[in-house]
Amino acid sequence: IVFSGNGPSGICLSYLLSGYIPYFKRHSLHPHPILQRKLEEAPEVSVLDQDLEYLSEGLEGRSHSPVALLFDTLQRPDTDFGGTAESVLTWWHEPDRAIPHLVLGRNAPGGAWHSIEGSMVTLSKGEWMGLPDLPFKEWLKQKRRGLRNNRATAEDIAQYYQHYVLKKGLQKNFRSGTVVTSVRKVSAESISNHTQKDLQEDSDSIWNSNEKSEQVFQVDGFFKTMEGDKEPFSIYAENVVLATGTYDNPTWLGVKGENLSYVHHQLSALEEAVKNNSVGIMTDPVLIVGAGLTAADAILFAHQCNIPVIHVFRRRVTDPGLIFNQLPKTVYPEYHKVHQMMKEQTAACAGPYEHYISLPEHHVLSFGKDKKCIFQDKNGCQKAYKISMALVLTGSNPNLSFLPNDGIDLALDSEQPVNPKRNPIDVDPFTYECTQEKGLYALGPLAGDNFVRFVQGGALAVASSLLKKANKNPP
Repeated sequence: IVFSGNGPSGICLSYLLSGYIPYFKRHSLHPHPILQRKLEEAPEVSVLDQDLEYLSEGLEGRSHSPVALLFDTLQRPDTDFGGTAESVLTWWHEPDRAIPHLVLGRNAPGGAWHSIEGSMVTLSKGEWMGLPDLPFKEWLKQKRRGLRNNRATAEDIAQYYQHYVLKKGLQKNFRSGTVVTSVRKVSAESISNHTQKDLQEDSDSIWNSNEKSEQVFQVDGFFKTMEGDKEPFSIYAENVVLATGTYDNPTWLGVKGENLSYVHHQLSALEEAVKNNSVGIMTDPVLIVGAGLTAADAILFAHQCNIPVIHVFRRRVTDPGLIFNQLPKTVYPEYHKVHQMMKEQTAACAGPYEHYISLPEHHVLSFGKDKKCIFQDKNGCQKAYKISMALVLTGSNPNLSFLPNDGIDLALDSEQPVNPKRNPIDVDPFTYECTQEKGLYALGPLAGDNFVRFVQGGALAVASSLLKKANKNPP
């Protein structure tokens, strides 16, 4: 089995496929009485081997995935009510049930968390960033650190994920510095025996079972060596798990001049410009486009550095769909501050915040070579501003260029590109296997699960499905 992507989804699935099996902890009490009754029916049977549809029936919460809600509530029973009840799961290591697998990723284990500016604070509570059987809070305590307002920094999380892989002994399954360029179905007969032998690292490799499969997946790509060379590889697997997330393909506006060198699509460009002193209190303002949390992080960063900002976004400030209108003020004071700035400091009326102008219900028409940017409001009125640099932070899409037709055929709407919020990959809700391609699984944002606490249920579903396929279920 090969996974493409080594973020939290891939790490969690690797843990489950390495023979770590969850059981209901006897004498523990879950606050959901119906779930408690179901768990007591067969405590000797692991959760992986039970009927996930039956267990998750009737659960409600902040995810649309029944299995995500199930695994989350088993690990953090009353967390949505501010409780700190212990997990009702106990983990047993059963090495004979392990399934050989390989986790391929560009970065160190942790995926995109290594690309996010280290001091950024997470939207989710710190304990929600944790993986099975190693609470994030406990790991932080060992570092003699606490959580700021119950939340963690991106650097802490990236380190925790690396630590988790080492602590749980999963590193033999991980290959960092790899880029997957193609995943496609091929006939099993077309693979010569010597190719198989080259790939085998141990005698119980999954490739041994290929004889019974008529078709397998060929996964092509390259390793980046220490010297900077690219070493190609080809791997054959009966099952492939897509867990690539969405961080690496920012959305473009599609307007004239967007490819000019002063227009950027990642927050790191602003950090770089501050380091180089190419923007500052005396320069023309930085344009920030977007009204999500990344745009808010950019505004906070610019505000800290006294950099003037023009902030352009399409929605009304009172739009209920705006993320700021969904966040409790007490838990997210800094995002509440950005929202206040957006409301009070429009171009029409000066407010208390220096170096910031908000242009709600505006969109960018064009970027000029002279760094003049033209906006238009909802009434068709146009404005021009001279800027020093532009940051277009309007979300990102997955990069599935390694799949036939960019993976569009796998999406819920097979006419549109895959999008984590609007058009995820169509998967079976209890196995996460792609509806359109058997043997191919999708996890995390690709399947519509956008928070770390909820991607783990997908991993549970995939592991349960793969154990059944491999006949590694107990009698």
